[in-house]
Amino acid sequence: MKFAWIDLRSVPGEQLDAVVAAAVHARVQGVVSDAPDVLAALPPTVTKVLLSGGRDTENTADLASTAVTDTDQLEALIAENYPGAVFVEVRDDRTLRLACAAAVALQYTVVSFVDPTKIPLEIVIAAADRAKGKLICVVADLEEAAIVLDVLEHGSDGVMLAPRDATDVFALARLLEAGTQDLQLSTLTVRAIEHSGLGDRVCVDTCSHFEPDEGILVGSFSSGFILCCSETHPLPYMPTRPFRVNAGALHSYVLGPDNRTNYLSELRSGGTVLAVNASGHTRRLIVGRAKLESRPLLTITAHSPDGVEVSLIVQDDWHVRVLGPGGKVRNVTELLPGDELLGYLATDKRHVGIPIGEFCRES
Repeated sequence: MKFAWIDLRSVPGEQLDAVVAAAVHARVQGVVSDAPDVLAALPPTVTKVLLSGGRDTENTADLASTAVTDTDQLEALIAENYPGAVFVEVRDDRTLRLACAAAVALQYTVVSFVDPTKIPLEIVIAAADRAKGKLICVVADLEEAAIVLDVLEHGSDGVMLAPRDATDVFALARLLEAGTQDLQLSTLTVRAIEHSGLGDRVCVDTCSHFEPDEGILVGSFSSGFILCCSETHPLPYMPTRPFRVNAGALHSYVLGPDNRTNYLSELRSGGTVLAVNASGHTRRLIVGRAKLESRPLLTITAHSPDGVEVSLIVQDDWHVRVLGPGGKVRNVTELLPGDELLGYLATDKRHVGIPIGEFCRES
């Protein structure tokens, strides 16, 4: 689990009590200060981290960790497996190597970077891979925290932020909780296939490779979606495009993160979409481009075991594919009544993409 340390050293005096209260209420893992009396007042649920120049400090009996900032002591601390935390400012090759060694050997390594590039962070993360200790990266704001937590698809174990006020503390806590939940997919049975004529369809091009059993969930109704396959699998006459899903007609709903939907027509470069695999595992992907073109369309109507109707309108072409149970790839023009597809049933209706428990009939 990712975690956060809140740095109190630069918090304005008038904001200090509110920030401390927010850190405790939001269950932030650690609080950092250079004032032992401030840390001593914190409850035992919070890791108290005293930032000190050296390892010899006074009045630290109630502290869980003392973070040493003296770079000249680092080699000795690493050699003796210092049980506290160390703080490394990476500004050159020597301090980068020290940060890597500390991240491998010690319980807590806090790193800050003088230069704006993320390359040194990537090197430290790679060095610390599978290490037992925790790597914590100093971040300037919430935007940088979101980036740091995803670097190399792994990110640092934690982030250390000096908040402006209590609002930043709560926002950071929400950021740490903002993962994607797995979905319980359903097996849908095809009832009918209908050639529908010319219309506009959208290809969703993302900034990531899809896995062979991944796609995105798309449907005409907010009550149900079909798992549309990516163009990861070989096709005749054209190369694979493993970043793309030929998703459906522009009016269609696409299920996104946080149980929100968008119309396919609303997707834009820089937005997000939810990749879903045949087991229901999900992850966020960045949209690189949404490509709309007029093509012949095909309407797929299916139903769940409980009789919930699901509809999807896609391009009427053999190379457009959906996924069946077990990740089986099915060409839409070869679907027959009785064939099984993977889908997702949603109990909520939608208002501007937000789930809402109101009466709404779609047909």
